[in-house]
Amino acid sequence: MRRLRRDWFLLMLGLPGILLVVLFHYVPLAGNVIAFKDYRPYLTIWEAPWVGFTNFRVIYEGDPAFLNALTNTLIISLIQVVVVFPIPIALALLMNSLLSEKIKRVVQSVLYLPHFMSWVIVVALFQQMLGNAGLYNTWARVHDLPLLHIIGNADLFLPLITSQAIWKDVGWGTIIFLAAISRVDTELFEAVAVDGGGRLRQLWHVTLPAIRSVVVLLLILRLGDVLSVGFEQIYLQQAAVGQDVSEVLDTYVYNRGILDGNFGMAAAVGLVKGLVGLALVLIANKVAHLFGERGIYSRW
Repeated sequence: MRRLRRDWFLLMLGLPGILLVVLFHYVPLAGNVIAFKDYRPYLTIWEAPWVGFTNFRVIYEGDPAFLNALTNTLIISLIQVVVVFPIPIALALLMNSLLSEKIKRVVQSVLYLPHFMSWVIVVALFQQMLGNAGLYNTWARVHDLPLLHIIGNADLFLPLITSQAIWKDVGWGTIIFLAAISRVDTELFEAVAVDGGGRLRQLWHVTLPAIRSVVVLLLILRLGDVLSVGFEQIYLQQAAVGQDVSEVLDTYVYNRGILDGNFGMAAAVGLVKGLVGLALVLIANKVAHLFGERGIYSRW
């Protein structure tokens, strides 16, 4: 009680944020009950009849559309973890090696800028640049050069959305790693240099161990979103390539649940997706503890 009386002002400052999280993140969790009901918009949640696990049939019976969406989601998530996730680390290491602070600030500003653009703008930019009537193909027609058929090409959909994700978010992702690198004691680099170690040894023995905990933390959090690969980016381009290659769980929930009016099924898929993400976070955190890392929370 003494600490409450002492810190009452700080607690009052944090109260709006706490209320915001409770109202918009925890209270809506009660709505997951419609996953077990035959919900209709003209009924309240509590008036809708119970149907048990009927809404989960698309999952345990292996609905072909659901399995296609799940497969596409896992493929895109694997690409994002293996290809996209390491790029901010490498980019932060390269930027940290720049000797000129002025050049470093300019590079940072240029790389961060795309993060503040919405996916609508990003997709429109790529269409204007690489579309069949885009800037490059218009220039190529004038100079009798081969045309690039990228936008709307189902075979190139995965490389396209991967390049979009890299261009938009990789620069922003370097902020955390640059902050972790900036905390490294410069005397450690000097010690390696005195022992005859060059830049590669400084990188291997000082920089990478210093940011290892941050890398593990962000990787664990990324695994929690392994079944969420970005609704807006994919939905905006789905009509051009078709649902066979672009349908993911988020768009499946929207198309089959919201547009078709099957709200219970949409809630069921979303509930399972959230539980799988939670399980992956807990498992990955336990594995991190086995390797001596703190993870997202300390060992119990």
